[in-house]
Amino acid sequence: MFVTLDDIRLTAPAGCGAMLRTFYADLLGMREVTGPPVLAVRGGCWLTGEHGSAQLHLGIETPGPGTRTHPALRVRDIDALADRLRSHRAPVVWDGKHPGQRRFYSLDPAGNRLEFLTPTD
Repeated sequence: MFVTLDDIRLTAPAGCGAMLRTFYADLLGMREVTGPPVLAVRGGCWLTGEHGSAQLHLGIETPGPGTRTHPALRVRDIDALADRLRSHRAPVVWDGKHPGQRRFYSLDPAGNRLEFLTPTD
């Protein structure tokens, strides 16, 4: 079912956007990309590597890193995976806020947040 890593979301405190852009774009050579407008209002920035195959999403949270930090895993047959997780008593919380994607969140046994998604195309 697992296809590839889609993105990683990290958090940062308000006011450090310029420093983050300098570090990730200028130092690491990542390219800033435009995120969905519904998510852009939260602040932060989205970056990608040279081939655009995986993204880094830097979100703003006060006081800083928090519970929204997570990897996003691109999968096949997302409904079967959701059913499988539920059958093992893992939570499945669907989120329709990402245009062009079907996605849900779950937790691993240690409480780490995981995002699973697949394109709607």
